[in-house]
Amino acid sequence: MRMFPKVMILAMAAVAVLAGAPAMAEIKVGVLDFGRLMDESPQGKALIESLRSEVAAKQRELQTQSTSIQGKRDKLVKDRATMTSDQVSRAEKELRDGERDLARRQQEVNDDFNARRNEEMSKLQRTLIEEVRTYSKAQNFDLVVTDGVIYAIQTLDITPGVLSALQQRVSAAAPAKPATR
Repeated sequence: MRMFPKVMILAMAAVAVLAGAPAMAEIKVGVLDFGRLMDESPQGKALIESLRSEVAAKQRELQTQSTSIQGKRDKLVKDRATMTSDQVSRAEKELRDGERDLARRQQEVNDDFNARRNEEMSKLQRTLIEEVRTYSKAQNFDLVVTDGVIYAIQTLDITPGVLSALQQRVSAAAPAKPATR
């Protein structure tokens, strides 16, 4: 339902460009697969890898805590017959407290990860939009359309060209590796 207004706006923009142009002038239109651009761009790949490595360390900590709780649970089951009721109550309370703490920490890690991912994806999106604009101006496109395209011929797809420009930019920005002897 939300896509309909976007499609209508894009269609009206295309009609306005076509109607406003002189009859003999050629309009250069490009279609961009923005999702593919985000997934396949060097910046997008680096961002995903960075986020994965950040969350992996925290997940290992949570796994260690979970293993510790499971060990305490196993010990309680094994030693329950020889424990006093006070000892059993304390051990059960420790387990409940540990499980609550683990659940709270897991939620915090998830919330932090989601907030960081959203922030970084927003930055990436702004960077990619600017790159698409730069590429489009350099290639003399009159109109570039993205979301809401149901069909476009392959020759209108500028996604490979923008990806190539992004990869060249990353290659040019990468420091030269010193020769090893």
